Amino acid sequence: MLCQDCKKKEATVHMTQIINNEKIDLNLCRECAEKRGFHSPLEGKAFPLAEFLASILDQSLQKVPPELKESKCSVCRIGYPDFVKSGRLGCGNCYKIFRPQLKDLLRKIHGSDVHRGKIPGVGEDVMKPVREQRRLQEQLKKAVEAEDFEKAAQIRDRIKALERGR
Repeated sequence: MLCQDCKKKEATVHMTQIINNEKIDLNLCRECAEKRGFHSPLEGKAFPLAEFLASILDQSLQKVPPELKESKCSVCRIGYPDFVKSGRLGCGNCYKIFRPQLKDLLRKIHGSDVHRGKIPGVGEDVMKPVREQRRLQEQLKKAVEAEDFEKAAQIRDRIKALERGR
């Protein structure tokens, strides 16, 4: 997208202003944004993501059982205290090893440990069975609570069929 002002350079500053209930979108190059007086307060400064995560993790480290504090990833050998200090995991296996702590961290940051947004590169056809299984599991739970065991058995069988189809 080209800059709205100079119409020559690529727009890198994207702003939305609402003035008198009217929405105005601005797409400007850096130079035109500076001419208008816009600048990023974080420009030239490293975003302290590692420190932010570390501060959250530091609090949760006190709640972690001692055996987990001393556990290490079998692949990259990173320990939970190392993760707390750096805010970064060493490899994909770390997500399995530190899953309970990560779930707690995600709940604190995002309010949930369940992804509810879009999944990049995955079409609707891939997600249909997953959504159907979740819907059926919810129905199964309600059927069991209502003590409708025949319906629960039918739903259970549908869930198993879905799982076999994957």
